[in-house]
Formats: sequence, structure tokens, C-alpha cells
Amino acid sequence: MFNKGEEKKSVAEMVNSSNVIAKETSIKGDIVTQGNIRIEGEVDGTLSSKTKIVIGESARLIGNINTKEAEIAGNVEGEVRCSEILFLKRTAVINGNILTKKLVIENGAVFNGDCKMTENVQTSTKGEINTVSLKNEKSKSEKEVAAG
Repeated sequence: MFNKGEEKKSVAEMVNSSNVIAKETSIKGDIVTQGNIRIEGEVDGTLSSKTKIVIGESARLIGNINTKEAEIAGNVEGEVRCSEILFLKRTAVINGNILTKKLVIENGAVFNGDCKMTENVQTSTKGEINTVSLKNEKSKSEKEVAAG
């Protein structure tokens, strides 16, 4: 199974592997990984990791995040669930709710949504959380009032 000179990787080494979605890459669909993942491009779907998710400054995510730890410097439209710690860098823009155990926000970060900090944040698997849909439309009654 392995060539001469190749070492077998332990399960722990494979789980700690890193995945990168490059700046010029656009993905539509859910991403589930056991290891770390860094997004620099665009993703339209849910991101799930057992370890850490990094959303780079150039990244845009339309979907939810489910992870142990996250660091966000880019744009996220959706719910963010971290069972441990969430870092929002100064360039982060979050439009959606946050559920986390610990939260660190740098000066300049933008967050529009509700935040709940609790010891028991449960990250869920694919399909268990509804994506936050933000629309800047007036309701029917507001339109009727505006119309007169």
C-alpha cells in the first residue's frame, strides 16, 4: 500500500491536515472536513470542521459555519457556531447569528445579528441549521403605508 521510504500517517496527523480554497476559487456546495480549512475564495454552502475554519480577508461565504474554532477576516452571510472560540478580525463582516463559547472581536469588525455565548454550543452536521437569509425588502404592509 505504501512505497518504500513512505511513512504511514497516523489518524491524528490526517485529522490535523489543512485544506485551502484559493482566492480565485468559487465553490457551490457544502464542505465537511475533519481537519483545518482556510477559505480565501468564495463558497456558497455550509462549512463544517472538527477543528478550525479560517475565513481569509478576501473570502466570501454564503452559508453556515459549524466548527470548534473559527477565525474570520472576510465576509460571512449565515450562522456561525463555534464550540470553543470565535475570532473576528478587524476586516470581518458577519451578517447572521453567532453561537459560541468564547468571542474575541477586533476594533473595526462588523457584526449584524444576534449573539449567544454559552458553554454548550453544539455544532451540527449538514442540513441541521437553516441558512440566514438577509433581504432588504419592505414588507407588504410597509409598502402599502408608503404607497399611501
